[in-house]
Amino acid sequence: MTERRSAGWYGGDDRNSYIHRAWMRRGLPDDAFDGRRPHIAMANTASDLTPCNAHLNEVSRSVADGIHQAGGIALNLPVVSLGETLVKPTAMLWRNMAAMAIEEMLRANPIDGVVLLGGCDKTIPALLMAAASVDIPAVVVPGGPMLTGTFRGVPLGCGTSVWQLSEEVRAGTLSAAEFRRSESSMIRSRGHCNTMGTASTMGLLAEVLGMTRPGIAGTPAPDSRLLEAAHATGVLAVEMVDAQRKPSDVLTRASFLNAIVALAAIGGSTNAVVHLLAIAGRLGIELTQDDFDRVGSGVPLLVDLQPAGRFLMDDLYRAGGLHAVLKEVRDLLDPAALTVTGRPLADYLGEAQVYDREVIRTRAEPLQPEAGIAVLYGNLAPGGAVIKPAAASPELLSHRGPAVVFDSIEDLHARLDDPGLDVTADSVLILRGCGPKGYPGMPEVSNTPLPRKLLEAGVRDMVRICDGRMSGTAYGTVVLHVTPEAAAGGPLAKVRTGDIIVLDVAKRRLDVDIPDEELAAREAAPEAVKAYAAPKRGWEKLYVDTVGPASTGADCDFLVGSSGSQVSRESH
Repeated sequence: MTERRSAGWYGGDDRNSYIHRAWMRRGLPDDAFDGRRPHIAMANTASDLTPCNAHLNEVSRSVADGIHQAGGIALNLPVVSLGETLVKPTAMLWRNMAAMAIEEMLRANPIDGVVLLGGCDKTIPALLMAAASVDIPAVVVPGGPMLTGTFRGVPLGCGTSVWQLSEEVRAGTLSAAEFRRSESSMIRSRGHCNTMGTASTMGLLAEVLGMTRPGIAGTPAPDSRLLEAAHATGVLAVEMVDAQRKPSDVLTRASFLNAIVALAAIGGSTNAVVHLLAIAGRLGIELTQDDFDRVGSGVPLLVDLQPAGRFLMDDLYRAGGLHAVLKEVRDLLDPAALTVTGRPLADYLGEAQVYDREVIRTRAEPLQPEAGIAVLYGNLAPGGAVIKPAAASPELLSHRGPAVVFDSIEDLHARLDDPGLDVTADSVLILRGCGPKGYPGMPEVSNTPLPRKLLEAGVRDMVRICDGRMSGTAYGTVVLHVTPEAAAGGPLAKVRTGDIIVLDVAKRRLDVDIPDEELAAREAAPEAVKAYAAPKRGWEKLYVDTVGPASTGADCDFLVGSSGSQVSRESH
């Protein structure tokens, strides 16, 4: 048997080993320190301030039972938790910080393996980034989506219905009192958003990447089968340590390309682009934003879920779940890509069945024939931009119209509903200064509200362009992640109201229709520059000084790559 990593803390007769053992003798038996039983941490993002993850303490108890059953030592390790719904200015500002803190705690502590418990949007990406950089045996337990709530007899999609109902309030077709009454109907149970938002997307993609026990992803948070699968994951974690099966054995280019196929088939969040790129960057895997277009753009949308469709996550689970979807695109998947069990993902798809063809479509009759992320280039996005055609209005995917420019989110809020704003349904709304450096943190503000006077006239979608992100629960013809961002010298900073913007998704183009010489000669708009983030200290300064572009995953330059699991020096 290979020596346990934890033996480096507990296995000697010196003073340091004494200290390590003595302070852990608070219920642990003698054989916890003899080097035979693996010590498994449960990196737990449970927090009352991350409502989507609040139930993970219960899930961790089932994981711990499985670890103990298999002969391991289960250790709760609370880690940085990011709740998308509460933290300001944006949870994305701290994704890299959370990944760094988790990485350091996994490396610094006497653990042989780790179970990663996440749910809300940034928690699973941060956990995977950390585990990839340390590279000890690791397995994910996704917290799962909430159950469907209804309001006035209609199912509500967490997130998606917020955007819809809030626009109806602004349009005058829904009262503020009714809007507020819908809150408790929408958030009916424990769990993360039940639409195909970022949380659902990353939970499912963690399984496609091979980093979960097959079959767990998408299990609703209140479902007793989640606890059953969590217990089995604890058992698996011990087996993984014995086999020394690490993230670098599972996370390969093939598994990432499989994730891109799945992302298209499920109609997943655009945020998956920055998260998958960042995870791959921790492992040195060659993955670019162009891979998302090349591999995924022609994949049909098979899952009829909000925001691109009608149903919600517990419908997907009822209809056959992730494996039933993957079976439909099995010929597009690399059959050799492994999972944490040591077996290929393809091995688990044979018995999958579809029980509701309204929710999971066939390849012959998809919801949309081409649904993957499209990557656009042009003089407005030299480094690329992304759009999710499945969430857009088809008639707007080829569009030409005058720009209405907002220099900051505050500028947008101040002027958007001004009756005198010179805007029509053909206008292109541009919001800048919302990239990783500019905001800071690349917030989910790109799906800007529409001007009130257009809402009142019945308009429900317009072309919108931003260097920020949008929620995976959102919808609309929104161009995101424009690179370089305005605050990094991108041409978005030079666009003026009235410039003609040309969007052609079929040709993968995003341009401002002015001569290149004129665009190059322009200065960045002074009001935009004035609004860029300029932190003086702390994590915000470190982040702004070191964060990379969205096109490479928006990781910090000093965090790209890995440092392994070795700790060189003793503590006393």
